Amino acid sequence: MDFERARFNMIEQQIRPWDVLDQDVLDLLGAVKREDFVPPAYRSLAFTDMEIPLACGEIMLSPKLEARMLQELAVRKHEWVLEIGTGSGYVAALLGHRAAHVLSLEIHPELAESAQQKLRHAGVTNATVRCLDASKELPAGEFDAIMLSGSVAQIPDALLAKLKPGGRMCAIVGDAPMMRAQLLTRTSAQESTAVDLFDTMAPRLHGFPDTPRFRF
Repeated sequence: MDFERARFNMIEQQIRPWDVLDQDVLDLLGAVKREDFVPPAYRSLAFTDMEIPLACGEIMLSPKLEARMLQELAVRKHEWVLEIGTGSGYVAALLGHRAAHVLSLEIHPELAESAQQKLRHAGVTNATVRCLDASKELPAGEFDAIMLSGSVAQIPDALLAKLKPGGRMCAIVGDAPMMRAQLLTRTSAQESTAVDLFDTMAPRLHGFPDTPRFRF
């Protein structure tokens, strides 16, 4: 398979038409080898417009969704970033190329270990994977940016509190069949703003609750 041709087609036919126009992001997608983060059985599908199965019942998001969220979060070189849901480690690798440091939390030990190995192999030395259930426990400190690599019914207050004042969070919020990607900005110790970006769908982050259903 011609991976370079497939990567070029992914960028030009899927990602750029989905309003990912930041040239730095597009260049990064051309440089980080997505196929090295995909399970071997699905390597030939690394650049297709689909979710790719991972171990433990998890998935990689589609390339265009990963790219759009990366663009919207707009991480800068001096920033410290928290990712919830490491999965394959690919998004952590992308973030690592744009940030000072990335801490990525993964609930499944098997995925956490695999992702850390893949990040090492890719030469990404500023991204650390920690096996932790982020729905129950969060690391110490505050972050400039937070990426949720999966959906939540609503943003937990505890997660918002991990943003520094002025910090941003990119998340997919809501319930099927309609979710929205949002960019949240912490404006003060007690307040934040949210901007709706686009409609999409993504699997629920493991451990985070669904919206309670009314029963009659």
